[in-house]
Amino acid sequence: MSYKLIVSDMDGTLLNSAGKISGETEKVLKELMAKGIHVAVATGRIFTSARVYAKYLGITTPIIACNGAIVRNLRDGTTIYENHIIREDCMKILDICKKHNLYFHFYTNDIFYTQSMEFASIKYSEWNKTLKEDEQIDIRVVEDPYAVVQNSDEEFYKFVFINEDRELLEKVRKEIEVIPTLECSKSWHNNLEIMNRGVSKGIAVERLAKSLGVKPEEVICFGDNENDISMIQYAGLGVAMGNAEDHVKNHAKYVTDSNDQDGVAKALKKFVL
Repeated sequence: MSYKLIVSDMDGTLLNSAGKISGETEKVLKELMAKGIHVAVATGRIFTSARVYAKYLGITTPIIACNGAIVRNLRDGTTIYENHIIREDCMKILDICKKHNLYFHFYTNDIFYTQSMEFASIKYSEWNKTLKEDEQIDIRVVEDPYAVVQNSDEEFYKFVFINEDRELLEKVRKEIEVIPTLECSKSWHNNLEIMNRGVSKGIAVERLAKSLGVKPEEVICFGDNENDISMIQYAGLGVAMGNAEDHVKNHAKYVTDSNDQDGVAKALKKFVL
């Protein structure tokens, strides 16, 4: 099979445990791009975070961000696809956050909102110190997230709850899933991610592939967690990382090495190069 589009999750997949792209993985991806093969990232992260890595690798294929809620062109900033959360549902999500006293943050296309500097907020804030000013994530700590949602002209694409109490997260998930217009997923054991109904990396990869004239059987997708399953199922070759959860591996056609053992690069050398 001649593969024309390679799509990789970032955390736990393309990035190693140190949050870096290994030299071997970088080399392989650049070799693929030199051959005219499209390389893209599909992440739960905000678009501006994914853009940093895409620029580093020289990727020009549009970025899939916020678990597939937005597909945006790097070259001119145009949006190929988007599926945002309506204001009414944003308010319902905030009510549930307040009820359970949960840490949360939420994204527009390029702004990261939070009510407190904890968990991912701290991580991104520290990462900003290593970035050029025009690459930094716009983190805004707000007192009244309800007012932000009501008064902003921008659309909101994803909310993230983080808590170490897995039972509480499961309880909250059930409350969210009662709302018919919302979608839940996870990218790590201690988080819960909420998007508009119908949002998934799989749908976003499908939209991206069609825009590039690529058939499903010509696509390879890599992932390690629940939010990657839909694109692993969509791809002609869905690859789970060695460090992936078992239920993710069960959906994959191939299981490669872990993200700390150049799993993405090894699979690409086996099936493409």
